Amino acid sequence: MTDVRLLLPAADLRTALGADPSAALDDMLASVAAGTTTLARTFPAAARRTARGPFGDGDGHRIEDAVRVELIATAATDLGPEALLDELTLLYRHGDADEKRAVLHALAGIDDPRVDGSALLLDALRTNDVRLVAAAMGPHASRLSAHDWRHGVLKCLFVGVPLSAVADLRTRADDELVAMVGRFSDERRAAGRPVPDDARTVLAMSAPDPTATAPEG
Repeated sequence: MTDVRLLLPAADLRTALGADPSAALDDMLASVAAGTTTLARTFPAAARRTARGPFGDGDGHRIEDAVRVELIATAATDLGPEALLDELTLLYRHGDADEKRAVLHALAGIDDPRVDGSALLLDALRTNDVRLVAAAMGPHASRLSAHDWRHGVLKCLFVGVPLSAVADLRTRADDELVAMVGRFSDERRAAGRPVPDDARTVLAMSAPDPTATAPEG
């Protein structure tokens, strides 16, 4: 059994869905839990059977993502970490962009270190899909190497993903990231293009501490 945190609390999702779509979701969950249908068969039809669109709290969550993450969470109760990762990889590889995004959100809700979806994150970071890139740089990006994580941050700047989507930015940023963002900013200025405010935020991380004691001599 592997725990997967829901993208939205079940009660909030049911409220957003309304009566008939909620009943459809509960029917899908029951079928997955009973083993009468597979997650691979249910996943693609999840949005069509329930709903699509942004959730009303303004944090960027989408209803169809939350529906699919709940389906994954239900299936995960009968799967060990390796089997769950295999299932998520299958869903990602054969899914459209919406389905891939839901898989990335599900990975963000898994704390088990044995579930390492870094290969899927790297695949998402090779795209220019803003929502895939943002989802890839959530909490599961802690599995990425320092090198890959830095390039993920830079990819966010390139495609316009707000760095607020990057988990642990302030604790994981280092001098190499600041240098990379500095080169990115220089290239933007040389091309006569504006430097994103988020790039300036990263560059400010290298500013000296004004309270620090100056070295003697």
